[in-house]
Amino acid sequence: MPSIATRDGVEIFFKDWGPKDAQPIVFHHGWPLSADDWDAQMLFFLAKGYRVVAHDRRGHGRSTQVADGHDMDHYAADIAAVVEHLDLRGAVHIGHSTGGGEALHYTVRHGRGRVAKLVLIGAVPPIMVKTAANPGGLPIEVFDGFRAALAANRAQFFLDVPTGPFYGYNRPGAEVSEGVIRNWWRQGMMGGAKAHYDGIKAFSETDFTEDLKAVEVPTLVMHGDDDQIVPIANSALLSAELVRNSTLKVYEKLPHGLCTTHPDVINADLLAFVRA
Repeated sequence: MPSIATRDGVEIFFKDWGPKDAQPIVFHHGWPLSADDWDAQMLFFLAKGYRVVAHDRRGHGRSTQVADGHDMDHYAADIAAVVEHLDLRGAVHIGHSTGGGEALHYTVRHGRGRVAKLVLIGAVPPIMVKTAANPGGLPIEVFDGFRAALAANRAQFFLDVPTGPFYGYNRPGAEVSEGVIRNWWRQGMMGGAKAHYDGIKAFSETDFTEDLKAVEVPTLVMHGDDDQIVPIANSALLSAELVRNSTLKVYEKLPHGLCTTHPDVINADLLAFVRA
């Protein structure tokens, strides 16, 4: 399988499809998933003639299940290694949920001269956890609950999340896809429990405020207003205010996993932004 070794010896798996001279689109997946979560977007943009790239975060999917380095600095450095290995320039970086934080952190820390545009979808910035400076955040007890559920029975927890709030399948009248639930579970169980456990701290407690202020490229912020995982009021609405050159698109009644539940809607808006 294609992979690149990072400076600390972690093998990062990646997919690289399409013409090597085409504009690259780089996808950053959410917790606790893998590059496979972008199938609907990668196939769509591949058919439009783009070069599409996605990686499995360290400890996730097919990348090395290491015990440490599960933080945004390492995540950003890991994707920088992939980008440099493939020599991607003029790329559009698209991140969902935790991947939105990763894509943002990479863009600011490593992306100068390589990133053309940035997209944050259902993304965790500015910061999820409630603090004195972030009174609208979620209490730390919410994330402690995630850790307890993962440690007690990760397999069951990874069924409960997609069956319920991730795709909005707990809403009255929702059209539930058993295949989507099983695919979420499959991706999650491919990864390592230690990476997933530590990743909760990375996505919930990292403060991206200064990163948002430092972004220099055009940025599209996309979020469903029925996102039960990353509530919109304390994420997208604040992020769009902090990024100087941003466009905010709010999707009525769409869930956190909107790229999977409504790919036609999301892909069309992504394509319009990429082409603009």
